Amino acid sequence: MTGPKSTRFRSRTTRALGLVVLSTLVAPGPTTAGEPFLRRTATVEVVEQAGPVVVNITTERVVQSQNPFGSRPKHPLFDQYFNDLFEPRAPRTVQNLGSGVIINSQGHVLTNEHVVARASRIFITLADGREIEVEVVGADPTNDIAVLKAETADDLPWIEPGTSSDVMVGEPVIAIGNPFGLSNSVTTGVISAVNRSVRTSEHTFHGFLQTDASINPGNSGGPLLNAEGSLIGINTAIYSGAEGIGFAIPIDVAKRVVAELIEHGEVLPVTLGIDFQDLDPALRGVMHLPASVRGALINRVHPSGPAEAAGVRRGDVLAKLDGRKIISARQLFEILETTTPNQELNLELWRDGRSFLQSVVATEIPENVGGELASRLLGVGLALREQSYYAITRVRRGSAAAQVGLQQGDLLLGVNGLHLDSEAALRRAMLNLRGRERALVVVQRGPGRYHLTIPLR
Repeated sequence: MTGPKSTRFRSRTTRALGLVVLSTLVAPGPTTAGEPFLRRTATVEVVEQAGPVVVNITTERVVQSQNPFGSRPKHPLFDQYFNDLFEPRAPRTVQNLGSGVIINSQGHVLTNEHVVARASRIFITLADGREIEVEVVGADPTNDIAVLKAETADDLPWIEPGTSSDVMVGEPVIAIGNPFGLSNSVTTGVISAVNRSVRTSEHTFHGFLQTDASINPGNSGGPLLNAEGSLIGINTAIYSGAEGIGFAIPIDVAKRVVAELIEHGEVLPVTLGIDFQDLDPALRGVMHLPASVRGALINRVHPSGPAEAAGVRRGDVLAKLDGRKIISARQLFEILETTTPNQELNLELWRDGRSFLQSVVATEIPENVGGELASRLLGVGLALREQSYYAITRVRRGSAAAQVGLQQGDLLLGVNGLHLDSEAALRRAMLNLRGRERALVVVQRGPGRYHLTIPLR
């Protein structure tokens, strides 16, 4: 068959054959062992550089063994025949595993607080096999960060923390750790999301990085690195019952907390000089807020506080804090619990029908603020007795404490599970009440001890 159609077919066939011949002439041959550059990926180079700074953490905790038969029966026949069964059992030592990363030439190791919590002895194992005992410099459960110090005169490898401010969703990441005791295990993935909130049985964490790099028990405290080898996060949690969902603390948060822990041994609580409350439907109606406006209402601005100095007013609605949407007053206080002194925060406020940005610098809360907060939140005056408990010295008429029947002379022993035995404990307990609707208190009156719920709103 001749004609235009067959001519076009022969032309296309000729060009295709020519491309095949040309590609055969210029295509590289099969990979050989003499060409390792084909396997030396960015991941390989990062692991070679960062692997030596990752340590395995082993903690030991002494626990009192329980008698499997319960308490000893009080009967002479038991004393005669079964006495040996009820002898006190010796305490036993429980070991737990985790990961960490050496972050400076002084031998400071960054890890998670939950990795070292309640440990009586901690030691690290380096990639080269060296084993070194370490001490806890400071730990902060609110941010789940701890700093350890290796007591050795040897030079240790270390990595300078990078930044997480420019993390991109979708960029490749590398996790190194000690999952299930398998030292220096490497997994890869991508950043799945940023600014994630994660709720545990004890805390709610905000601002986490989410990754699909495999993170398993024992990975906690290990580094999350980008493709350039920069330390951008500390692996901390996996999502229970799910695969490919892990979380890491952004390194910018960790750096602020580390500085506080090294200097003070703890993260000092901060304030912006403002009080908040939820925006309920009634308030929204009175304020004529658009449906799109969400956040927490600022109901008090403390005189001479950082917020007042920045121009924040009573009646403003705080919609976002450092880019995170605020949905309740409690969430806002949870974020402030992770804030460090002198940290600058960007507030997105709504006022008079428009939104605008305002910067406020957080300041440390004074140590003696616990008594002031107890008076304002509960309506009681307190005095520390014998450095072990607080006595109620007065009850404000019409206060929440008066409504549940508290009286002068009662002893306030605990609030929401925290034992009140010092100024620091009182401050911590009162600060933890901010944004909550009720407080569970333990009160002693005479020989009786009572658990009471005090409404806070």
